[in-house]
Amino acid sequence: MCNGKAVYYQRHSNRHLCKKHFLKDFYRRVKYAVKKYSMIEKNDKIAIAMSGGKDSIVLAHVLKHLYGKRRDIEFFAITVDEGIEDYRDDTIKIAKKVCKELEIQHVIVNFKDEIGLTLDEMIKRGNRNACTYCGVFRKYLLNKTARKLGATKLATGHNLDDETQTILLNFLHSDIERLARLIPQRKQNNLILRIKPLREIYEREVVTYAILNDLPLSLDECPYSSFPVRSMVRDFLYEFENKYPGRKFSIMRSFEQLMPCLKNIYPQIELKRCSICGEPTARDICQPCNLKRELFSS
Repeated sequence: MCNGKAVYYQRHSNRHLCKKHFLKDFYRRVKYAVKKYSMIEKNDKIAIAMSGGKDSIVLAHVLKHLYGKRRDIEFFAITVDEGIEDYRDDTIKIAKKVCKELEIQHVIVNFKDEIGLTLDEMIKRGNRNACTYCGVFRKYLLNKTARKLGATKLATGHNLDDETQTILLNFLHSDIERLARLIPQRKQNNLILRIKPLREIYEREVVTYAILNDLPLSLDECPYSSFPVRSMVRDFLYEFENKYPGRKFSIMRSFEQLMPCLKNIYPQIELKRCSICGEPTARDICQPCNLKRELFSS
């Protein structure tokens, strides 16, 4: 690309990129995804799901860099403290530091105050795995908090690796209806629309971006994380991509071409209001309320 010193070899394009051209290409693909799915629009107030991990830190930094000067766009960050001993405290410190540097409002909500138990306590009391409790309650609190603070969109740090793993997993599980829900068809009352600005970016590029911009980087994995099937899919895609660069983009493009058919087969249903908490749900009682009843009745 130029005579500068290369900092990254981009396998899918067979290019060696210096810092300047790596960042230029990185921002170009983020803007492409944002424009393609109208992720950021005029007068948006965007909540950033800020775990303090590499993806959310890079997401906040990129959005602030690309759109921070627009007066009609507002950003704030939400961190959910699940209550995981010897793990979450460190990432919360990183989240606080980054939000302060980026001058983004930072809101922290926790399982203990909102649900009544920490995740550690849920594991001891309940009979479901940690990821079930964590995933359901984290989504619940992110949506509830984002809506309460007037957000129009909720940005998450899902990257190309995350998206292609999920696409393939749903296909392998024959869960085509869930596959159809990966890209929301329309806005729903009380449900803050989720956006994924990093969906065109490889995980390796996310890490490289963090290093080049001297961002605090936590690569620690949650002590409860256990996804044996996803791990196999991740490893398969890694080896496949390594041998045939660009295959993850192929999976993404194939999925996008299938989306019109999937929307016809599985049209987005109209959500109800949970009869207990009032949050949006497909059933009379939402999953968070069902889990809470299980936990506090045991």
